[in-house]
Amino acid sequence: MSNREMFYRFLGQTSSFPLGVEIERAEGVYMHGPEGKPYLDLISGISVSSIGHRHSRVVQAIKDQADHYLHLMVYGELVQSPQVNLAELLVRHLPKPLNNVFLVNSGSEAVEGALKLAKRYTGRTEVVSFRNAYHGSTLGSLSIMGNETMKKSFRPLIPDVRILEYNNIQALEAVSGRTACVIAETIQGEAGAMAPSEGFMKALRKRCDETGALLILDEIQAGLGRTGKLWGFEHFGIIPDVLLLAKALGGGMPIGAFIAPAEIMQSLTHTPVLGHITTFGGNAVCAAAALANVGVITEEKLWEDVDEKEALFRQYLKHPSIKNIRGKGLLLALEFDSFEQNKKVIDRCLEMGVLTDWFLFADHCLRIAPPLIITRAQIKEACEVILKALE
Repeated sequence: MSNREMFYRFLGQTSSFPLGVEIERAEGVYMHGPEGKPYLDLISGISVSSIGHRHSRVVQAIKDQADHYLHLMVYGELVQSPQVNLAELLVRHLPKPLNNVFLVNSGSEAVEGALKLAKRYTGRTEVVSFRNAYHGSTLGSLSIMGNETMKKSFRPLIPDVRILEYNNIQALEAVSGRTACVIAETIQGEAGAMAPSEGFMKALRKRCDETGALLILDEIQAGLGRTGKLWGFEHFGIIPDVLLLAKALGGGMPIGAFIAPAEIMQSLTHTPVLGHITTFGGNAVCAAAALANVGVITEEKLWEDVDEKEALFRQYLKHPSIKNIRGKGLLLALEFDSFEQNKKVIDRCLEMGVLTDWFLFADHCLRIAPPLIITRAQIKEACEVILKALE
């Protein structure tokens, strides 16, 4: 039985139409099939492999840590070098209020932890999120998802959630003294790379200040350089109360984090004690990989030429069928008339060796989110394939 046959027979499936391409190895911006066919990766495992696949520093960090230990104890009990050094590195590159890091396994877990933190710190119950927001698929994160189609089969979900219109300043009047937190993406990924206005984000920060609600910014897709700045919130001149990271944090390994001022984070240590716990959160091998990965991003300042690379995509991708190019930096969406048209382009690109995909809440949009290390020549190559697929 082939690997492909076992994939369909033994693995739980997420849809009836997976990409279904077998990959044997990956390095840099390329994946390779069993017979050596290269695929230029335009989606980075959904905004994960920002420094490319199998970066030498990440691989070495994993090997070195495996020589010391893998798992020791549940999170938060023993002093582990990869965890504390990763936390220090993140804090060093964040604005001063964000000085305490809680490590988890994934983006969804970062969301869950942040929701508990906000409720515990404020003593309030209402959570506000936005239409077409995606924050994960666990029960709490699903409850604040801004798309009813994905939610209705799993109701009842957690109560006291209010969904507002994204990028609508007037809608923010609904945030009140009952609101524990407002959670927002700095760019809505699964809505098809929808970037908010600076005015909206500033108004959101102001409204949270007025009402005492915590502002949670989800940078699970947008963070760590993808939008052309190290942190997406830098585009708007605001600082969140809680920051969420995952995806690109681990350099290909599973890890997430929610980050807040120490005085806020302390609320999880009492009433009850152990208010939020995790067995594998901040796993030593994953933390070592993340430490190496964030080191590469910050030392090489990989965000500094992201705007130029965005401009190249916009320059090359001109075609009557492309209605619009949305997004910021290297999180872009090519808008077509329909899902059917988009799917044809995606399938043809795959045949010609370029891997891309659509967005969860915008299936008529083609996703462009390559590793930040993609070269100008590789951008041109990818765009030529997309244009050929449109012929």
